[in-house]
Amino acid sequence: MESRHWMSIMLFIAAALMLFVSFLSYQKRHLPVARTMILIMLTAAFYAFGYGLELLSGNLSQVKLALHIQYLGIPFVSTLWLVQAIQFTGAAARFRKRLIALLFLIPAVIFILQLTNEWHHLIYRDFLLNTDPSVSLYYTVKGLWYNIHAAYNYLVLLGGIALFISMFVRALPIVRKQIAVLLLGAVAPMLLNLFLWTGTRIDLTPFGFAVSGIAYAWGILRFNLLRLTPLAMAQVFETIRDGVLLFDYENQIVSYNRAAEKMFPELGSRRRYPADMTEVLAGSGELLGRLRGLSDEDERFAYERLQAGRRLYYNCSLSFIHDTGSTPIGKILLFSDITELKESEIRLRENARQLSELNAFKDKLFTIVAHDIRDPVALLVSLTELLGDGLTAADDEHAEVVREIKGQVRNTFQLVDNLLDWYRSQKGTVSFHPQAWSVQQVVRQALMLAGTKAGMKQIRLTERIGSELTVRADKEMLDLILRNLLSNAIKFTGIGGSIVVEALLEEDKVILSVCDNGIGIDEATADMLRLEEPILKAPLGEEAGDARFGLALAREFVRIHGGSLWFESKPGNGTTFFFTLPGSAGGERME
Repeated sequence: MESRHWMSIMLFIAAALMLFVSFLSYQKRHLPVARTMILIMLTAAFYAFGYGLELLSGNLSQVKLALHIQYLGIPFVSTLWLVQAIQFTGAAARFRKRLIALLFLIPAVIFILQLTNEWHHLIYRDFLLNTDPSVSLYYTVKGLWYNIHAAYNYLVLLGGIALFISMFVRALPIVRKQIAVLLLGAVAPMLLNLFLWTGTRIDLTPFGFAVSGIAYAWGILRFNLLRLTPLAMAQVFETIRDGVLLFDYENQIVSYNRAAEKMFPELGSRRRYPADMTEVLAGSGELLGRLRGLSDEDERFAYERLQAGRRLYYNCSLSFIHDTGSTPIGKILLFSDITELKESEIRLRENARQLSELNAFKDKLFTIVAHDIRDPVALLVSLTELLGDGLTAADDEHAEVVREIKGQVRNTFQLVDNLLDWYRSQKGTVSFHPQAWSVQQVVRQALMLAGTKAGMKQIRLTERIGSELTVRADKEMLDLILRNLLSNAIKFTGIGGSIVVEALLEEDKVILSVCDNGIGIDEATADMLRLEEPILKAPLGEEAGDARFGLALAREFVRIHGGSLWFESKPGNGTTFFFTLPGSAGGERME
């Protein structure tokens, strides 16, 4: 059997192998790269099968027919491979369809020119009888467009190789084997095609595609070549919400994803990787210490960092990457952002604290109402009843007035009793709904309500508060605080005096002050007012005793907001009450 017969058999086997790869690719035809692989292998199979027929041809007509079969694949196979390279690497995503249409322009022209070669001889100028029986019966004299197509094929293959090499350098180790298989599929035909430029009459290019077919079949069966493309793997890596840092065995940062760069903006300052982690993460000493001190086992640890004035919290997981054996070749560090969970936990703790204080305040309020209001009112009820009965018996003219007073006092006693019963039924639940409010508007409203009482003593009320200040407070509680402080100030300020309400921002709190030029507070009374529990029972002067209930409520409401209340006073020089609330400058008021 002549050598050309052996070569044709090998070409037919190569064509069959390419059809087998097409079948494997057809099973994954829902993937664009798989559909492109089908076309690549089919066109390469036409090339190999047609060349096998050419070697067996016995006359010129049979040679030309075999060339027609070959050209069902020759013009398109290289371009299809470049299309696959574009799909794998994700290049030219915005104008991919137009680029692919442009790439197939020359192959389409070549295909048409070959079919009509007898009219113009632009592909093959002539067919000459070959004296060497080991090759095809005729060899061809190439035309202009044959050389144009050859140059175009080399350009296309080099472009695809450049795309794959670029991706290979940046790719994760898990997908580099896939890229290497695809590179082999392009390099093998191109290298074997170069032998034509050495003067040989045998076209070895179809055998190169046979090598490609073997490589692709091995890649599909061994590395799941078409199951998940390198582009898809890269997209998965980039779109993971957790930050990922890849290190090699020398503790150099090899790669990272976008989430990691958001966590560590310094990663983007380096243009080339791998890079020494001590240089890139120089500002994260605690993390570097953790990484250096880790053993050879996977570990988990917590990590915190301050970024843009906000404390961020992460759960970190370090896993070692091993080769086919047990030798570690690198490690992967994952950062799970738990900042929102931590902040929610802090808010829950703050809410728990406020609820605890509200519950404690309920107990204090119940004690205040029970002892300081209920008992005196009950006594008044008894006294008015005795007085009313005595006046009625004496037929006194004021008996009707006393009866009216007795009714009012009794109604008040019933109201207090009902209030206590309501507290018992509600188990002391006090509503607390903080919102953002304009300090200036709230103070002006309180001053307007206190204006009538102040006007009776000709007291001047002044407000010095910027319109940009806002506080986050429960509106009803804030009104009560201001109302009580203003009421006390008016009570202890003489005729013609003045009261000034001011506010200023200090960090994240607003400090409000109510300042009067009244009689002030003596040291003994001031000490009593500063006490906590004893303030409810300590014996004070008549007017101070009247004010203590309002002051106690104001202090408790301020504490519920997380603030504090205090005062400064000297006898004869007036008194200034201060209290703090969470606030800011320039916030929006919510109603």
